[in-house]
Amino acid sequence: MTNPTFSTLPDLRNIPVNASDEERMRALIEVLSAYIEHFHGGAVEMLSFDGRTLKVKMTGACVNCPLSPVTLHGWIEGTVKPFFPDLRKVEAA
Repeated sequence: MTNPTFSTLPDLRNIPVNASDEERMRALIEVLSAYIEHFHGGAVEMLSFDGRTLKVKMTGACVNCPLSPVTLHGWIEGTVKPFFPDLRKVEAA
C-alpha cells in the first residue's frame, strides 16, 4: 500500500462536476479518513448527509479517544464547512 500525499486542501479534482452533494461529501470524508488513519490510527465513515447535517461514524483509535470531539468538530467539520456552506451540524453516531 502506498502512503497518500497530503496537502493543505483535499484534492477533489477527480470528482465529476455533476456529482451530487452527497457524492462530493463522501469523497471529502474519504480523504479525511485516509489522513486520520495514516497519522492517528483512527478513521471516519460518512453515514448520511442531507445538505445541512453530516452524520459520521468514528472508528479505530478515535473510539473512546478524549480528543475525538476535536477531531469531529475541528478537523472534520472545519474541513468540510468551506466546501458546504449550508452545513449546520456534524454529528458522530
